[in-house]
Amino acid sequence: FDFLEKPLSLDRVITIAKNAVALEQLKRENRMLRNRLVNHDQIIGTSAATQKVRSLIDQSAKGDSRIMVFGENGTGKELVAQEIHRNSARAAGPFIEVNCAAIPDTLIESELFGHEKGAFTSAISRRRGKLEMANGGTLFLDEIADMSPSAQAKVLRAIQEMRFERVGGEESISVDVRIIAATNKDIHAEIAAGRFREDLYFRLAVIWIEVPPLRDRPDDIPALADYFLGKFQLDSQGARRRFDAESYRALQAHDWPGNVRELKNFTERISIMADDEVLTREVVEFFLGERSAVQVDSVLQEFGGMRLNEARDVFEQRYLEQKLKDHGFNISQTASDLGIYPSNIHAKIKKFGIKIEK
Repeated sequence: FDFLEKPLSLDRVITIAKNAVALEQLKRENRMLRNRLVNHDQIIGTSAATQKVRSLIDQSAKGDSRIMVFGENGTGKELVAQEIHRNSARAAGPFIEVNCAAIPDTLIESELFGHEKGAFTSAISRRRGKLEMANGGTLFLDEIADMSPSAQAKVLRAIQEMRFERVGGEESISVDVRIIAATNKDIHAEIAAGRFREDLYFRLAVIWIEVPPLRDRPDDIPALADYFLGKFQLDSQGARRRFDAESYRALQAHDWPGNVRELKNFTERISIMADDEVLTREVVEFFLGERSAVQVDSVLQEFGGMRLNEARDVFEQRYLEQKLKDHGFNISQTASDLGIYPSNIHAKIKKFGIKIEK
């Protein structure tokens, strides 16, 4: 950044330090302004369900209370969190997202709190954590129900005190952060099964926002389809395409298990692959039929909207329940059949909250 000549001048040291702080602040503001210039998706629709979500966003944005957002995969939970941030007094601050399902349990502490140089083998330099990066802004904890119990305990302590230490460090760091969390799971079922801490839930769910699936708000589908079609054609050199009235009805009749994300992907595909400027019902049904024409085993269809770890847990629980029933809930026989130790069976019974019939 700069250099100092010996003998050191206190005034020179102070001036350089001030300049360094000012430059870092300018870099931070520049990054935030660039982020704002990104073409963010919007909450589209005029249905009663969407209007209710908008109302909750406007109300909750006024304060600093913690929020939990619930909804199926693809409904737009992250978009809700972004809208709350953009409409809040923290809009000038950072919006930092953490996908809790994507971070291994061994790395979650370093990811959230940062680490000091030499804290572990690969820590070749000091690194700020997501919580520290979100100071003055909003931290979005996506898929928080996928966190391990040990990680949940660390998060609970941090959000209670808004104070933490980097991994390998001794300095206590205080932050001013608003927490928004999201999950696609039935949180009360997760608590009952012992997979999610009830005290963490009560800390996070001061305000509760549920994002409805697309099948429950079909009136929004035409507006969403037009929005995505226009967005994908902005950079296209081809003809401007549009849906006709009958094609909207075909879109509304579809169940959209992947919700808005599936509709967005479908609209992008049809904007590229369709030959006609007017997208008729026949064209829409043809492209929708491409997906349904793919021969997918009926057993796998129900897992289509799930993440891998969620689908694995659902399958493992059902498979284990069936095996236990087959063996009259005899743990030793079930373990022998599955080729695992009885202790593993007991651990999975506890994990999934399986009731043993006597």
